[in-house]
Amino acid sequence: MRLALFDLDGTLVDRTAAFADAIATLSHDHGYGPDIEHWLLTELADRAERSDFDRLAATFRLSEPADHLWRVYVDRMAAAVTCRPAVLSSLTRLKDAGWSVGVATNGASDIQRAKIRATGLADLIDGIAASGDIDVRKPDPRLFELAAARCGTQLTPGDWMTGDNPQTDIAGGAAAGLRAIWVRGRPWPDGLATPHHTVDDVTEAIDYLLTHSTE
Repeated sequence: MRLALFDLDGTLVDRTAAFADAIATLSHDHGYGPDIEHWLLTELADRAERSDFDRLAATFRLSEPADHLWRVYVDRMAAAVTCRPAVLSSLTRLKDAGWSVGVATNGASDIQRAKIRATGLADLIDGIAASGDIDVRKPDPRLFELAAARCGTQLTPGDWMTGDNPQTDIAGGAAAGLRAIWVRGRPWPDGLATPHHTVDDVTEAIDYLLTHSTE
């Protein structure tokens, strides 16, 4: 069984657009002013964790429990996030071709799984490893190993990792023994080893896997 691992945010789903929508909705529904909305947009820009909402509640002396605010944020993100039909179709083709598909993602377990369920990706993914599962983040090889285990297998030569982050996805995947496909977007850092292949969209990465995976 061939294994293809994918990053989630910025690769399979568009977190950026969903994030802005979720913060706007949460702020509006709770009557928050621009100070709190700006704090949320700034502090949670790269990722959001449950502990961030403890800081939010303490900073602005909010009456709502931090647990409640975190759950509201998770729900708003799940409602806002999307996975393009072309991506779902490409993953279906990959599964039909006999591939095992996994996700290796940095982020809290509950929010990452909520995104996967909400976008229809859950039906196409064999295993998910989120950094919140074991408190280990990419580029640590252990997260890629966990993703493979969740798919019912282990990492072997010829397996693949696709993602948009040069350090965590590409260098991390390579360090775990994976071939790596970079989805362009971020600047490529000087001194970092080049990926096996580079694409502009994850659907192109899947096309490459379907036609060149034996190289």
